[in-house]
Amino acid sequence: MMWTSAVLPLFAASALAQYTTAPPSQNETTGPDADGKYEISAEGIRAHFIPYGASISNLFINDTNGIERDIVLGFDNASHYSVDPFHPHLGSVPGRYANRIKNSTFTIDGVDYHVDANENGGADTLHGGSDGWDYRNFTVVAHTADSITFSIVDADGKEGFPGEVVSYITYTVTAFTWHIKMVALATTKKTPIMLSSHTYWNLDAFANPDTATTDNHTLHLPYSGQRIGVDNILIPDGTILPNEKYSVNDFWSSPKQLGANYSSPEIKNNCGFGCVGYDNAWLVNRAQNGPYDWRTSGPVATLSSNFTGIQIDIFTDQDAFQVYSCPGQNGTLPIKSTQGYEGRPRVVEKYGCIVMEVEDWIDAINHPEWQREKKQIFGPGDDPYVLEAKYVFSVN
Repeated sequence: MMWTSAVLPLFAASALAQYTTAPPSQNETTGPDADGKYEISAEGIRAHFIPYGASISNLFINDTNGIERDIVLGFDNASHYSVDPFHPHLGSVPGRYANRIKNSTFTIDGVDYHVDANENGGADTLHGGSDGWDYRNFTVVAHTADSITFSIVDADGKEGFPGEVVSYITYTVTAFTWHIKMVALATTKKTPIMLSSHTYWNLDAFANPDTATTDNHTLHLPYSGQRIGVDNILIPDGTILPNEKYSVNDFWSSPKQLGANYSSPEIKNNCGFGCVGYDNAWLVNRAQNGPYDWRTSGPVATLSSNFTGIQIDIFTDQDAFQVYSCPGQNGTLPIKSTQGYEGRPRVVEKYGCIVMEVEDWIDAINHPEWQREKKQIFGPGDDPYVLEAKYVFSVN
C-alpha cells in the first residue's frame, strides 16, 4: 500500500514508508463531522481527532456501569482550538522539540542555534516555540474506520530550528486500545527532534460527585526510581535525582493516589517555584531486567480511578515520562458537553486533570553528558525519529 500526499516530498514519503504502518491510500470515511472532528473506533473505544496540532479531542470508554465516559480534555468544536488565548496544548503533538529548551539555544557540530523564546520572559523555549507544531493545522493523509494519519512539513528555519522536517502522526484503535506512532525525517540538515502526545486526562470525565479533580486517581510508575532535576522554572539543571521510597515523587515502589502527598511540606516547589504538585520527568529504567520488547514489557505507567473503574496501562518505546498534575488550572478552561456533573461549574479546576507525556530525556540537547544524541539529533541519511506507544484500557 502506498502513501499519497501532494504536500509531502516523494523522497521523504518513500524514506518513511518502512517505518510506518500505512492505511489504505483511499480514505474510507466521509471526513470530519459538523464539529470538524474525525472519528475512529473499535471494540470498546471511540476517539475523535482534529488537524489542529494533530490533536485528540475526545476519547470514549465505557465505565464499570456501562456508561460511556469522555476521559480526555478538549473543546466541543475544532474551530475553538486556534482562537483559545490560553493554548494549553490540549491533546496535541508538540514539536519539533517537546518540553523546554534552556536559554532557547543549542549547539550542533559547533554551530550555535537560537530558537524562539516563548516562555518565562524569554528564558526558554516551550514545545517548539510560539508557532510550534501544535499551533498549526496538519494535513489528513489517510482516514479509515479505525485509523487516521496526519502529516506536516516543517520548513528550514521555522522557529529558528535548522533544516526541514517531514513527519507522519498515525493514530489507530483496536479492541480497548489506542495506538500512537510518530515518525519524523530530517531531510536537509541536522536538527533536534523530540515529540510527544500532550493529552490531558480525567478518568472520571468530571462526573464524580465527590470531586472534580484527579486527586483520587491512582498512578504507578514501576520503572521510575529516578527523575530529571530542574530549577525554579522547570529547566533541567543536569542532575538526576532519586525518588526515594515513600517520598512525594515515589510512584515506583507501589501505586499511589495523585493527591496523597499534597499536604506534605516536601512537595512545595516540586513543580517549580511555589508550586505544589507534579510537573516532572521520570526516567524509565526497563534495561535493569535485560533485553525487553516495549510492547509487552511494562506497562511503564498505570493510571486508574475507583469512581469509573477505568484503568489505563501505558506501553512505550520512550525512556522518559513527564507527569503534569494540572496545578496551573484555575477554572478558566471549560469542560466539554460530553463531561461534567450537574450543578457544578463546568470548568477545569486546579488538579482537575493529569498530562502523561511519553518522550525522551527533556532538554538532553543541552546535556551532552547524558549521551542522548542518537535519540534526539537527526540529519539527512539518518534513520527517522520514531515514537510508539499504546494505551490499553480496562474496567475494574
